[in-house]
Amino acid sequence: MKVRSIILAFLLLSGPALWAQDNQQQDQKPQQKPSLGPAPAPTLRGPRNFNIVDARRLSRLRKVYVERMDNKLSDKLMDALAQGGRLRLVVDRKEADAVIHGTCLDSRRLKTVLTEIYINDRVTGDSIWQDRVRRPFNPPPLDKAVGETATLVLQHLQESIEEADRR
Repeated sequence: MKVRSIILAFLLLSGPALWAQDNQQQDQKPQQKPSLGPAPAPTLRGPRNFNIVDARRLSRLRKVYVERMDNKLSDKLMDALAQGGRLRLVVDRKEADAVIHGTCLDSRRLKTVLTEIYINDRVTGDSIWQDRVRRPFNPPPLDKAVGETATLVLQHLQESIEEADRR
């Protein structure tokens, strides 16, 4: 019984000293705050809604095929692509390097047009680029809001291609 009492007293007296020594060792280690990486630089246009998934494929992209989309967005994109630029519009899907597809949904209750556009590799189906645009309408009329959306999508695509070329 005496031996147990002596061991218990030793542990009770030496415990705080061991705990203080452990805290001193932890204080000597440099404290690092958790981080998600560097913050993106602020822009005048706000946050980006478009995303380059594969910069190498995007910089090599030359011929695209546009699938049919709601609210005649595909027609507006084809008209803008046909006017010229780096990307050439093809009529046959088999001739294209990539396929542009997506949705252009109008919510009459919210008075917005929500557009999601994707560019995928024609052969593998791998994602190359994507964009998401939300535009108000009424006013302007739905047709004009879809036209503004098409213009904005093509501006985003042009910015992305230039960025991919710099990489």
